[in-house]
Amino acid sequence: MSSSLTVRRITADQGAILRDLRAASLRDAPDAFDETLEEALSESEETFDAAAHRHADSDHSASFILYTEGHPAGLVGAYFEESAEHKAFVCALWVAPAVRHLRGGELLVNTASQWLAERGAHEIYAWVADANRNAMRFYGALGFGPTGEHQPIARAPQEWQSLLVRHVKHP
Repeated sequence: MSSSLTVRRITADQGAILRDLRAASLRDAPDAFDETLEEALSESEETFDAAAHRHADSDHSASFILYTEGHPAGLVGAYFEESAEHKAFVCALWVAPAVRHLRGGELLVNTASQWLAERGAHEIYAWVADANRNAMRFYGALGFGPTGEHQPIARAPQEWQSLLVRHVKHP
């Protein structure tokens, strides 16, 4: 029996789903994100509701949810940096372990990248922890390559992350 995967942009009323997915991602990979499980769980319901509302309606940032058989099973963010370069990023990718073999991560990153490209992005960037070899291989397989830019990870300054880039092919 195969699972059917779909990706949809978050809707304004999905704050609770956003919170549940964030908590699940931090339980699964406590060192992979810019916050701890405790920090995420201490956030108010209103914080997640506001984030869902913002990511549902913005032209600068969005969240996309992966569904398997109608159940939320993954998440990715997409945003434009508010700097002079106005770089486009995918971030905070997470897919439930039970469905990783179904290529949901690829579907999430490609959907987020398409959304960014439709808004004018020519390059999509992603910060990836140097120690996360699986993520490095995953992004490499999707056409992301090194930019040569590295920086310490904010919550773990002894660890480093690399900026990867994928060029967008516009028709």
